[in-house]
Amino acid sequence: MDIKHFYQEKGEGDCMILLHGNGEDHTYFEGQIEDFSKHFHVYALDTRGHGKTLRGEAPFTIRQFAKDLKSFMDEHQIEKANLLGFSDGGNIALVFALKYPYMVDRLILNGANLNPRGVKKRTQIPIEIVYRIAKRFEKNSDKAKANAEMLGLMVHDPNINIEELAKLKAKTLVIAGDNDMIKEEHTRSIAKKIPGAKLCILKGNHFVANKDPEAFNKVVLEFLLKKS
Repeated sequence: MDIKHFYQEKGEGDCMILLHGNGEDHTYFEGQIEDFSKHFHVYALDTRGHGKTLRGEAPFTIRQFAKDLKSFMDEHQIEKANLLGFSDGGNIALVFALKYPYMVDRLILNGANLNPRGVKKRTQIPIEIVYRIAKRFEKNSDKAKANAEMLGLMVHDPNINIEELAKLKAKTLVIAGDNDMIKEEHTRSIAKKIPGAKLCILKGNHFVANKDPEAFNKVVLEFLLKKS
């Protein structure tokens, strides 16, 4: 692999990996790491080109990030992990669980989407406008190129066929805010298609984990610590 992930590590026990959203880094989960590390060996990663993890030369796509995660787990001799992904991190976790089902114990998808159509228009349209502007200037500006790549994740990815979700084997919790930027019907359709998935709509917006960690962590830990 052409990069080395920067990460924060804390706790002991079964492995839990936290995957942040677009344009963020592992510190998004500052309200989760302490609580979760009381029960799990937590790794909070900076994905490729985010935070302190270098961009590298590989494609800047959700599927590449999932490959990167596989390399990280192999490097750290992690055979299986609980995955919690937020937003694009949820999309990475979903792609990973479909491609490497034997490496996922339980799966938590927070504010994930299958395609750009799952995002409310009032959020998606401005993203696409700024993306097009950045693309126009990317040849002459490194900043515009980096911005176009980052926004491109929300314009072109992850494009997962909803029928693929029926293949998921991991016990899954789907979480979103009741005022999320992801359409509620889209979130509900994801949960409905994943066999046996649990759905939880919390009071809050897309960033409910960061804004209300107490409520978010309670739901996640109840799901992870339940034996059956």
